[in-house]
Amino acid sequence: MQLHFQQAFRAFILLGFSTMLLKLHQSGDISKFINPKYEGLSQIASIIFLILFFIQVTRVWSTQKKSLHDCHHEDHSCHHDHGHAPLNTTKVIAYLVIIFPLVTGFLLPPKVLDASIADKKGAMLILSNQKQISLKQKNTLGHETAPQKDEKNINSQEEISLDDGPEDPINLENEKVISEEEYNDLVKQLELKNKIEMNDSVYAAFYDEIGMDVGKYKGKKIKLKGFVYKEKEIAQNQLIISRFLITHCIADASIIGFLSEFPEAPSLDNDTWIEAEGVLDVTSYNGTELPLIKITGWKKINEPETPYLYPISIKIM
Repeated sequence: MQLHFQQAFRAFILLGFSTMLLKLHQSGDISKFINPKYEGLSQIASIIFLILFFIQVTRVWSTQKKSLHDCHHEDHSCHHDHGHAPLNTTKVIAYLVIIFPLVTGFLLPPKVLDASIADKKGAMLILSNQKQISLKQKNTLGHETAPQKDEKNINSQEEISLDDGPEDPINLENEKVISEEEYNDLVKQLELKNKIEMNDSVYAAFYDEIGMDVGKYKGKKIKLKGFVYKEKEIAQNQLIISRFLITHCIADASIIGFLSEFPEAPSLDNDTWIEAEGVLDVTSYNGTELPLIKITGWKKINEPETPYLYPISIKIM
């Protein structure tokens, strides 16, 4: 019996990836790397790695000793790599690249994105650009702007505010995909509310809609939570209550949040998680209108178990 070390090392790599994915799922840390709607695919990937490991194990030992394999070329050269050839620089680099995520995955605890990442991205610039991009996308899709309401309708809507009824017309806590009709109902709910609750399940949708037409929501009460981020460009009594939005995985994470204003802002450090209530107002940054929350009450909170936000996927019928 002959042991082939490279084949054994490849088997070890496959087992390592399978074990790492299963470990992340078991601990719940997988949500810090990918959108939960892809957890099923991640679990399938871990099973595939495990199957490939068992296949690879059959190549670790051989009963016959052969130089490489039976290559009978006229020039007596054979360059096929079946895991028995000596290591060279190219192979070493390839193996290092492959095992790097394994080493970091097992040895380093997952770190939640924070204000330092927001600082590198330039949060205020991103927030102002997001609105311009969202408006462009909405116009491209041909979505109609909600018709203006007369004073009688406004008073009527205030009387039937959903604050007095069920909190949510549809349950989004466990929903990864909703229909366009359900999404439209969600937007109508936002327009009718006198007090907007930015729950994690609807945060991205509400944030996008508020950004589309800031003036429509001016004067409404709002409640939200997020981590503190400050930039030099904003006033001393202002900060951004921020969250990271993950569309697919952590690599595409983008910061979203609301510029907020209150006297105690200077006393709060970056990355402090707070829950705040306030009133929506309008401000401008680089010529772009942005929502501004005038905080009326706030408190410090612990970092949530799930700190990231995920967009609602709309099913195209």
